[in-house]
Amino acid sequence: MALNVVRYQSAEGPAWGVVRGERVAPIEGDFPTTRDFMREGREAARAVGAASGDGPLALADLLVLSPITRDRQFLCQAINYYSHMKESGFDPETSPFNVFFRKASSCIAPATTPIRQPAHVEFLDYEVELGLVLSCDVDGPIEVDEANLHEYVGGFVLVNDVSARDVQLPEMQFYKGKSYRTFGPCGPFLTLVDAGDLARFEALRLRLWVNGEARQNALATDMIHRPAPTLRELSRLQDWETGDLLATGTPGGCAMQAPPKPLMAIAQMVSPKRRQAMLRRVARGNARRLRLGDVIEARIGTDDGTIDLGVQRNEVVPA
Repeated sequence: MALNVVRYQSAEGPAWGVVRGERVAPIEGDFPTTRDFMREGREAARAVGAASGDGPLALADLLVLSPITRDRQFLCQAINYYSHMKESGFDPETSPFNVFFRKASSCIAPATTPIRQPAHVEFLDYEVELGLVLSCDVDGPIEVDEANLHEYVGGFVLVNDVSARDVQLPEMQFYKGKSYRTFGPCGPFLTLVDAGDLARFEALRLRLWVNGEARQNALATDMIHRPAPTLRELSRLQDWETGDLLATGTPGGCAMQAPPKPLMAIAQMVSPKRRQAMLRRVARGNARRLRLGDVIEARIGTDDGTIDLGVQRNEVVPA
């Protein structure tokens, strides 16, 4: 059964608690990092979750921290939803590969952190994503399927993969264009999941609004490379540790849309520097790109509310 926990600032330092509606019940124990909590705190969290009564703390009074600590790897999948692949100008039939990249862990931020837009970035974009919190160490190839997925994924977390498109695309640097500080809000909750919750993965709905306008709204059924085969493939190329994060891609509805094919062909023929200038000119006329003062709201959960990863709200501010 899905259980929401929150990492918050207490008088003694960062602490963890179980969320019960608008209240929080503290979890006994010292878990400085996400790795520590996922290894040693989940059983205690389940025990607190099974106890009766509301928690003594008001959630609204807490300074909520990111449930993913900055010592963790921030791994990502690109163009992993059919709708986003199509709006990006790719054909799912001819682009069958599972594309991985990484964001700098220093971009991880709490769910209400203002997004700091660098002065040179003109095309700032949003991407609501489901993050998988990994629950064991892996140092070699593993066999993962739907039956044993719960042995490797211990939690879900809401992620916004904020992106500077005018850096990412013309400079061909996913890492650079997506790793500026504050470009990875996580939380507010770490939602502990079991095999039953993972079996309902496709019922998760990803939604995002900008200034109250709906931009993204899709079920996880739109995902191309699902968690089990993705972890199987990922294990064949790299190690990971308990508490590491894998962001699984975003559905359609981003501000960045593929231009007409003739324009795309012309862009490929010019220098990267000129391509960047072209993209920035296009961005100035794009009403959907993020601007200073915009407020982004994102949430992920099942329509029946049994799995709810909480809500992120972030304002775009100058760096």
